Amino acid sequence: MTKKTRTVLFLIFLTLFLLITPLAIFYSQGYRIDIDSKRITQTGGLFLKVIPKQAEIYLNEKLTKKTDFFFGSALIENLLPRKYKIEIKKEGYHPWEKNLEIKEKEVVETKNIVLFSENINFEILSKNIENLWFSPDEKKMILKETENGNWVLKLYDLERNIKSRLIGEEDIYTNYIPPLHPPALAGPSGADLTGLEFSEDSKEIYLDIGMEEQEKKFSLKLDKVPPVLTEREMVITTENIITSQAFNGGLYYLDNFGNFFNDEEKLSEKPFPVKTETEYRLSVFPEKVFLREGKTLYLFNPDSKIFEKFFEGINDLKISPDLKKLVYFSDSEIWIFFVKEIANQPKRKTGEQLFLIRLSEKIGNCLWVNSDYLIFNAGNKIKIVEIDDRDRINIVDIAKHEGPEIFFSQNSKKIYILSNGNLYASEALF
Repeated sequence: MTKKTRTVLFLIFLTLFLLITPLAIFYSQGYRIDIDSKRITQTGGLFLKVIPKQAEIYLNEKLTKKTDFFFGSALIENLLPRKYKIEIKKEGYHPWEKNLEIKEKEVVETKNIVLFSENINFEILSKNIENLWFSPDEKKMILKETENGNWVLKLYDLERNIKSRLIGEEDIYTNYIPPLHPPALAGPSGADLTGLEFSEDSKEIYLDIGMEEQEKKFSLKLDKVPPVLTEREMVITTENIITSQAFNGGLYYLDNFGNFFNDEEKLSEKPFPVKTETEYRLSVFPEKVFLREGKTLYLFNPDSKIFEKFFEGINDLKISPDLKKLVYFSDSEIWIFFVKEIANQPKRKTGEQLFLIRLSEKIGNCLWVNSDYLIFNAGNKIKIVEIDDRDRINIVDIAKHEGPEIFFSQNSKKIYILSNGNLYASEALF
């Protein structure tokens, strides 16, 4: 090879090196040529985490990837900045779909996707149920059943799937008949269960019983065999207290002058205008205190030290398992209030409110499935909805029952439905 040839080849390879090296560097840094916009741009990415694992990911209707076997996650890189139609599918499950915009040098995250089964199996746990109460630890239920025309309370152990009788109307009336009552009138009727509440440790229940135009209070210890029923003394609350709630070892209450207290410390600057013959209820959460006046919801402002109107037509409000969000709902609308800042996408600021959905059918109850999904019934349909409002909100129908009352256990991840006296339990949702 001559010297001239070697020189020519050297110059050719040097030129190629000088041309290719910058291109390789730009490519490695995520630069691409966007044919649609006819410009060079940096790419972005998409990170997904899905339950169940090994779900299929479609971008613009093209199968792109599967979530991994170990964590149910997937990272898709080198996506040109634009909107993508994202679909998550798995056989036997409702699909998840959303249009998300990918931006330069950013990774869009959706870490809390749950696909729900298209055919959730339910079994009948019990029949002839009038009402039920979940224990705070969600390990047991108290069932109010009807036997021979009288009510009976039964304990359902959810962990062992065992139901046992606790006490009945006849037991209470026979053993706690009012003094000096004519023996001829004694019988298994006239003891009305007007209230039931669990203790905080789930080891005891408190019963309010109406008997012969009197109200008696009882305590039933569930950790004793057999359960021990004792009559409690009537607790006389301060006449000035309209509503109260214990929280973190303190007692929050509103007196009939409209003053708001935590134990002996007065928290309000100005008295709340209390109305006569109106129901009031305090709801105390970490860092937030709400007051319900009938169907109107007020939020306590710690700066101005007054209750400010927050929502009209409230039915109930509940805090999420992560204690960062509150769901509150009316007959037709569901809203989210962010108690704390959410750092993950979609990011939320403390105090932000999110209108989720409006329905034509009446909403019965609304509960947290986890901190990113809600379950509720609208009419006879039971639905699950996500709270990620980027683009369309995914909502699925999972069951249909007549006049259902719904309950959800965070422990077992099961739905419990009371309909027409039958108590149904689903398989674990995830």
